[in-house]
Amino acid sequence: MTKKRKHQEDFQKVKLKVGKKKPKLENATDTTFKTKAIQIPEQLKEDGVLPTQNRKLNIKDLLSQMHHYSPGVKHNALLGLKDLLSQYPFVIDAHLSNVISEVAAVFTDKDSGVRGAAVHLLQFLASKIRAEQIAPFFPLVSAHLSSAMTHISEGIQEDSLKVLDVLLEAYPALLTDRSSILLKNFVELISHQQLSKRLKSREKLSWMLSVNPNRRVTSQQWRLNVLTRLKKFLQAVVDGSSEIEDEGLQEQKDSPHSVRNPVCISWKVHANNQQRIQLFENGGLRPKINSSFRLRSLASVMDSAEKGLSSAENLKGFIEIIIPLLIECWIEASPAQSAPILGNLLESESQQLMQQVLSIIHLLWKLTKRHDETYKMELWLRMNYLVDFKHHFMRHFPYSLQETVKQKKKDSCKGNKYCMTSSNSVDHLLLNLTLCDIMVSLASTSTLQMDSGWLDMIRKFVTDTLQDGSKLNSKQVNRLLGVTWRLMQIQQNKVATEPLIKAVYTLYQQRNLLFPVRTLLLKFFSRVYQKEDLRTQRIRSRSKVLSRWLAGLPQQLALLGLRNPELSNQLIDIIHSAASRSNKELLQSLQATAARIYDPLDGTLVLLPAEAQRRLVQLVYFLPCLPASLLACLSRCCIMGRMSSELAATLIGILHMRSSFAGWKCQVQDNSVNDVDYFSFLFSTLIGFSREELTSLQGIRGKPHISQTQLSPVRLYLTDLDQFLHHWAVTEMICHSLSTIPSQSQCFDILQTGICKYLVGLVVIPDSTAGSVLCAINKLLDQACILSENLNKFLASCCYSLLYFLLTLDKEDAEHVQKRDMLWGSCISALALLPRLLRLMLQSLQVSRICREELPVVAQLLRLLMQHGQLRSHMITNEFLVQQIIKDIMTLKSGEVQEQWLTDLHYCFNIYLASHPQGPGPINAVY
Repeated sequence: MTKKRKHQEDFQKVKLKVGKKKPKLENATDTTFKTKAIQIPEQLKEDGVLPTQNRKLNIKDLLSQMHHYSPGVKHNALLGLKDLLSQYPFVIDAHLSNVISEVAAVFTDKDSGVRGAAVHLLQFLASKIRAEQIAPFFPLVSAHLSSAMTHISEGIQEDSLKVLDVLLEAYPALLTDRSSILLKNFVELISHQQLSKRLKSREKLSWMLSVNPNRRVTSQQWRLNVLTRLKKFLQAVVDGSSEIEDEGLQEQKDSPHSVRNPVCISWKVHANNQQRIQLFENGGLRPKINSSFRLRSLASVMDSAEKGLSSAENLKGFIEIIIPLLIECWIEASPAQSAPILGNLLESESQQLMQQVLSIIHLLWKLTKRHDETYKMELWLRMNYLVDFKHHFMRHFPYSLQETVKQKKKDSCKGNKYCMTSSNSVDHLLLNLTLCDIMVSLASTSTLQMDSGWLDMIRKFVTDTLQDGSKLNSKQVNRLLGVTWRLMQIQQNKVATEPLIKAVYTLYQQRNLLFPVRTLLLKFFSRVYQKEDLRTQRIRSRSKVLSRWLAGLPQQLALLGLRNPELSNQLIDIIHSAASRSNKELLQSLQATAARIYDPLDGTLVLLPAEAQRRLVQLVYFLPCLPASLLACLSRCCIMGRMSSELAATLIGILHMRSSFAGWKCQVQDNSVNDVDYFSFLFSTLIGFSREELTSLQGIRGKPHISQTQLSPVRLYLTDLDQFLHHWAVTEMICHSLSTIPSQSQCFDILQTGICKYLVGLVVIPDSTAGSVLCAINKLLDQACILSENLNKFLASCCYSLLYFLLTLDKEDAEHVQKRDMLWGSCISALALLPRLLRLMLQSLQVSRICREELPVVAQLLRLLMQHGQLRSHMITNEFLVQQIIKDIMTLKSGEVQEQWLTDLHYCFNIYLASHPQGPGPINAVY
């Protein structure tokens, strides 16, 4: 190319030299930019060094090692996490999300050691993390669990069951919320779908049991492991249900949805308009709403798959899948397959598998009863499965266990503890009872003729088991009684039910029964009695066995005493229920045992807690007769203080209602409470002490138990404060009962006769007794009552002794200071109502007979009596006596310096008596 032609080219190529920067193009875009860092000091601040474990690795290091390719590193990381979190539990809350996600991710790890360490770490975390803490992360855990259960590797499937055990133990409610997915996983663990050409045209594909020879255990053992977890899962679903089952005597689980909060009503407070009771129209556990308006349920907007077994459609679908598989498992383990010669004898492993099969069916039956249309569901179950159940389940019924010894080589048996199999842990009776429970649920009164064959087999088995049931545990008895109750409901005639009740009674009569067993038997008999009592008189046919059981309850209560308060409470409830229904046999037995139950020393009434005492006191109302001996026991129970004063007041009120003075319009039962015995009870309870106790008090002398004065022949025995307050509260109820008797004058005469016969002449009187007598006199006294001279003198002596005790009481003596208001009020009221009583007391104040230390007390008493407004007119009437007493005091104090108390006495006399003021003044005594 020539030089001229080179310059003529339109596009020239720029030659670039090595090491030189490429020149920028004319149309190049400038892409440079500047940035500045934003620093937030609070976010950059660290809390110091994170805690580490013994290998000096913190939580972040250990979590990062969880992603390592080496199984050994991941295994050591899991062990390190457990060690670190056990030493520093607070780290769990700070890194909960990361820990849960990393642990759940290794559920499907290829290495068995890593999976085992993950299970142990999960078990440790479950004990530290509450359900509400793990709830936000539980969908992730559930997803990894489902992945492990459906994994192609047999080892991962086996370890997934261990994870399931941990989650079922710690978080059953969270796990059952995802029942629709997990139930399908359970089915796929033991079966697979049939995909033959014959079944492709059907809408629903059937399932058949699968056999995998690559597993470390036999197919039967693998199915047993899966079915055991399925049973636990279904049990968690049943326990979490909000409905309460009503199925014989099945145990009801405590659930926050099924707690009833009773309304505690105090009728005394309610009567005074201090408590309001709010009633709701549609209250109760299952409210019935009559309105046609309905709010849309949250469950209705959920997908049927999300509802799980709470949907009737889903439950039916699962039953259709699992029942055929369970029947196949039963056929494989049944004695006809294993050893036809043995008949109904089972090996241990076969029995365990059959037990799990029946337990799963039993739990599914429970779930079917939680839906609205229970009757239709029962018909559907009977129509689809009764034939198969009779053919396979009842074929060799009842089943028993065969004890086997596995023969091994001598070398292998030496030192091998597994060469013999023990059957002690296998409960073959529970297998038979579960089968009975399932079968009787499919029977009804309308199908009795068709089912009579296998029902007779079950009835015979139940009867024989009950009659020889001394070694039964509570779980077995619970199932047994549930089946018995269902059999009695199916066939309700006496010919069929009486042998069953007799068999239960045979078990009830066994000695040394466990407390849960005894409780279940009591509940069963109580329910049978209530059911029988609801029948009309025309069709009622009283069971002789049931009557014999009821008649023995009071004697059992008396013999039981304090050995088992819970059992005593159950007996009392049943006795109360039967007594309120006027059961003749029970009332006769209760009448015969009443003296032992209400014995004041060691009777059931004084031994049991307060609530049981209340129920026993209420039983007094139902006793046919209340003889004098029983009333004497009840009086001692009231005054001994071994039951509360409120309960004693309740007992007194019940006896008043049983007496002829209650004002009944209808005729009271003849000879229920004799009037003489009733007055004897009231007087004995009013006194508060028995004749023997009063006699023993006469020998007590001196302080601190005796308060005495030289001016009164009555010395006071100072009771304890608790005894005094109890006696005073009982006295108020006695006075109320006495005041309601129509003829007050006759009632007063009886009281006067009793006081003169049993109290007048005693030297030592308890302070509570003296106050109670004065209180009763004040309550009953009217214009028609005439007091004898002996009673006047006795009451005057009691008044002065009480007043002297109150005036000489040390203010620091807190125990007796609390008695002051009650005793002072009784004395002043008696003196105000009975002028003769005041005059006799003033006449007894002969100061010449007392020592000088008692003179200030007498002066203070006179001054307080003169100042009291209610006694002013009576004191003016007795002005001469008061003046004479003051002169006697002045004579004794003559020649001495006049003290302040004497000056005050003169002043009060001159103010209140010497000037003769008209009418009572408003001044009351303040001491």
